[in-house]
Amino acid sequence: MTQEKFEKLVNEGIKAIPKRFLEKLDNVDICIEEEPTPYQLRKLRVRGSLIIFGLYEGVPQTKRGNYGQVLPDKITIFQKPIEEFAHSEEEIKEIVKNTVWHEIAHHFGMDEKRVRAAEKARRLK
Repeated sequence: MTQEKFEKLVNEGIKAIPKRFLEKLDNVDICIEEEPTPYQLRKLRVRGSLIIFGLYEGVPQTKRGNYGQVLPDKITIFQKPIEEFAHSEEEIKEIVKNTVWHEIAHHFGMDEKRVRAAEKARRLK
């Protein structure tokens, strides 16, 4: 898949986020990379065959005290792992949307356990 087409899917995933959450995003940049860097993998303590679709790096909104004059938080969506995992373009679209939601939840301060519980609840609706 071309980077342009993948970027379009990421933008669609962002637009699928409810407006009440999008309006509250603060100082965050969403970007696309081919795959995680060795530094990012070390930082996450990734071992073995764990696949990383996205990564949130920054200061969650719940931990911001005297917050100012800082670089934007960064959400990175990794194209290559998603494409290698998915079996169809429709599945790529779904993984991208879910990954965007997942990483934005981290921006709002949810830890991994809470994010996974919210994802499970959202799927059951």
